[in-house]
Amino acid sequence: MDGETIYALSTARGKSGVAVVRISGENALSVIQKMTHISPKKILPRHAYFTKLYGVQSKELLDNVLLIYFKAPHSFTGEDVVEIHAHGSKAVLSSILENLALIEGFRLAEAGEFSKRAFYNHKMDLTEAEGLADLIDAETYFQQKQALKQLSGNLRVLYSNWRAKLLEILAHLEAYIDFPDENIPNGAVSEILQGVSNLKAEIEGHLRSSRAGERLREGFRVVLTGPVNAGKSSLLNAIIERQAVIVSDVAGTTRDAVDVYLDISGYPVVLTDTAGLRQAQDKIEKQGIEIAKQKINDADLVLAVFDASCDTPDCVLSALSKHKNKTFLVANKADKLSHEQCLELLEANCVVLSAKTKEGLPLLFSKIKNFLEQNISAPENTVITRARYRESLGECVKNLSNFSLNKEIELSAEDIRLAARAIGKITGEIEVGEILDKIFSSFCIGK
Repeated sequence: MDGETIYALSTARGKSGVAVVRISGENALSVIQKMTHISPKKILPRHAYFTKLYGVQSKELLDNVLLIYFKAPHSFTGEDVVEIHAHGSKAVLSSILENLALIEGFRLAEAGEFSKRAFYNHKMDLTEAEGLADLIDAETYFQQKQALKQLSGNLRVLYSNWRAKLLEILAHLEAYIDFPDENIPNGAVSEILQGVSNLKAEIEGHLRSSRAGERLREGFRVVLTGPVNAGKSSLLNAIIERQAVIVSDVAGTTRDAVDVYLDISGYPVVLTDTAGLRQAQDKIEKQGIEIAKQKINDADLVLAVFDASCDTPDCVLSALSKHKNKTFLVANKADKLSHEQCLELLEANCVVLSAKTKEGLPLLFSKIKNFLEQNISAPENTVITRARYRESLGECVKNLSNFSLNKEIELSAEDIRLAARAIGKITGEIEVGEILDKIFSSFCIGK
């Protein structure tokens, strides 16, 4: 950190009743001296002051605002922080930010810099910082729930405990390195081997857990597939209630995969429309079909749509036989069917609906919700939420697998040291600049 005082708009840009400008750094209080008539010496931490805000040089009135001072280290960043709660008009906010830029030693914050300073000042670890980012980005109930758990430190506690155990084992090994003439007692050997084995088993179990945490962040993948002209694109448009994809009677109109994002009973869902499955001659359509097949392989749930007015479920079952455990049969165009035909399809375990009239859509939503609850339920326990955690934990397990006391003790100690380092990269206890830059650059400017 460069020691400069930083500032930024911490609320979303655009017209609003109130907006917050945050200032952090050792000179944060100077804004009160330069832009108000209040003496900084009279400012009490965590008290709100209603005051007039003036230009640094012009001394003209900018706005009537609320000021709140958070004294270090009892602030979000761990530094002195001043918040200006102003009216959220473009003109007001522009004038405040322009005047802050005139104060010596002040500069506009970079993306995620407030959170990065909180990390460096030990107000949060990297998992909590990423939990905060997820909370800001949360669009559904379960995303919010998971982010709050991570922000509260559940992952930090788990990973830090594992690392602490590894460092304890490493300390024992290094003690024997310092006294090479002494053999490791049999009791100590058993204790070390058992400790490494137990940790490896715990971490492997954590890695084997479902990817529900990552799916909650990114969205559960639901793919629309089926033969051409089954009405997949019409169904997608009906679900999202707008024209997201082109609908045509011409077979092969959909050439590429189209994603839309939904909130289904608190679950984030990425719904993908794909090219119709058939033997195509057109080169571009062939590519679209290959993309569709890949999307089906990667999907959490497949909606196999067929035109029930002229086809049977068999037209999609053969192509999706290896995905039957994650496939719903969707009989579309129910508006063209008789009551008896609809009953037969329901008895065949099909979701019967009409993209045209939207009849049957509530049943489809209900079945999707039930599937997610039963198969990829929202995690109650501590789960992996990011690919980088999984990668580092895999690296840790690899080093623990290499560990043995049948080789030189220095090499055994190095296996444990590398395993501890891999976990430390997750929480930030081992600082890797490239990781930090990647994490905090994804934050918004005011966070």
